[in-house]
Amino acid sequence: EPPDTPNDFSCQTQDMRRVTCTWGQGGDTYLYGSNLPKYTLSEEFSKKMVQCTVSCSEQCSCSWDVGHQRMYNITVTVENPLGKKIATDVFDVTHRIYPAAPFQLWEKCTDTEITLYWKYQNKEIELFCQTEVLQPDGKVQLHNSSDTNLNYASITLGGLQPYTEYTVRVRCGAAKHFWRWSEWSEARTIRTMESTPSGKLDIWREITPVPGGQNVTLFWKQAADFRANGKNISYEVTWEKVEDGSKPESISFSSDYNSTSISIDNHSYRINIMAKNNVNYSLPSVLIIPRATGNKQLFCSFLVTEELKEEKVNGTDDGILISWKHRHIYNSYIIDWCNFPMLQPCDLQWKRFGPNTSSALINSGAFVPGVRYNFRIYGSVANTASLLEKKTGYLKELPPLHNPIVKKIELTSNTVTLFWDYHLTNESGFVKGYHVYVSPVQENCSLKGSKKHILPDDSVLCKYTIENPEEKKYTVKHLLPNTKYKLVVKAYTGGGETLIDNFRYIDTPFNSNMLYLLVLLVIVPSLVAALCHWKMKW
Repeated sequence: EPPDTPNDFSCQTQDMRRVTCTWGQGGDTYLYGSNLPKYTLSEEFSKKMVQCTVSCSEQCSCSWDVGHQRMYNITVTVENPLGKKIATDVFDVTHRIYPAAPFQLWEKCTDTEITLYWKYQNKEIELFCQTEVLQPDGKVQLHNSSDTNLNYASITLGGLQPYTEYTVRVRCGAAKHFWRWSEWSEARTIRTMESTPSGKLDIWREITPVPGGQNVTLFWKQAADFRANGKNISYEVTWEKVEDGSKPESISFSSDYNSTSISIDNHSYRINIMAKNNVNYSLPSVLIIPRATGNKQLFCSFLVTEELKEEKVNGTDDGILISWKHRHIYNSYIIDWCNFPMLQPCDLQWKRFGPNTSSALINSGAFVPGVRYNFRIYGSVANTASLLEKKTGYLKELPPLHNPIVKKIELTSNTVTLFWDYHLTNESGFVKGYHVYVSPVQENCSLKGSKKHILPDDSVLCKYTIENPEEKKYTVKHLLPNTKYKLVVKAYTGGGETLIDNFRYIDTPFNSNMLYLLVLLVIVPSLVAALCHWKMKW
């Protein structure tokens, strides 16, 4: 086949000394040996052949030295025995500058700035450069610059985060007649210098009254706006009496710690917690522990807790919804809870909310169905927190873990009264009441006043519902005398009840009134008849 027209034919220079033209070969001609396509380059303005050696791999190229000529009209000709094709490129060599990639990058840093330097080969060409900055979050920023001198170029990148790694690289193009960017330089990863920690720690406490004072467990975590801005982070806890200005006490912890316990007397205390790196301390986070007054304060916390009734809350697919009454005097609200209520320590968690908030969806990766979580809502003003409300609920209720235990059964010929015990604590859902299931052993049940309940095997039970979980007694009426029944008591929650099994069996007694009637209607007449017959015979 004849050759294809050379595609994407263009010429450019890196240094104004040598021009390189490149083009694509096109499709296979299916000719070999001496019949392979041959390429020649000619320059129309000078009417001369271009003296260069063509080499082809993925694409073809040919390079030659530039003289004093600026304008070129280059034609590439490809031919084989079956035909020839040409492609042309007309250009001003000063408009086709493709610089070499910058090299040998180095930097000078502060905590928020990086001044980046690099060298370049095309020192006689005025360059316009672009620096790419890869942020820690994966976002990319581009910064343009034209600050060059005879030996190197530079750019100052500001507004950076302290003690943070950034990855940078540079490329350049001709400033006067931009043709295309150079290749990127090698990437360089740079860390800014350390600085004072920014923001404050988020701190919380749990107070336990004891004789003569209070035990205070302190917790801290890095808030969303907190930045360590350095390595070797540690924490310093300081506490002092508010009133008399006594000498503060303090203790330091490594970054592995996020809580501690201290014992204080009944005075009011100010507690400061700060983060520290190699440069300085962060701003202090402050808690005020109110003054306690003798035995009254010792039991005050317990009394307040007793007075606040726990309200039930509902779980959703996304968490547990907590709402509270808004109070204008507080500038923030805090909700705390235990991620693992049955363990000790229970992994106390807390979350802060603004003054205009009155509800929140609390979620945690530790929340699981069937576990009861208790929430305390505090209002905070002047660094002092007060307990306002208590909530309790489940992410999702499950059927009860245990069945009621029937302790006593009272029978008549047509009734049965059941008495049972059931402890409502530590259940997998809020117990709403009980179901009593009854059925004759030999047939399906259809007692008056009951609802039908069909089992998987299609047998029918009579179902009675007791909606008060404190009621632990029930009488089933309208039974048949002298009949064998099976029965069971089940507790139910918002998650339902467990499988209906483990029946108790009872036999209702014979009806004594029927026995008297039988004596009167059958036995007595028979005796009279027999006596008369005997007397007549005698």
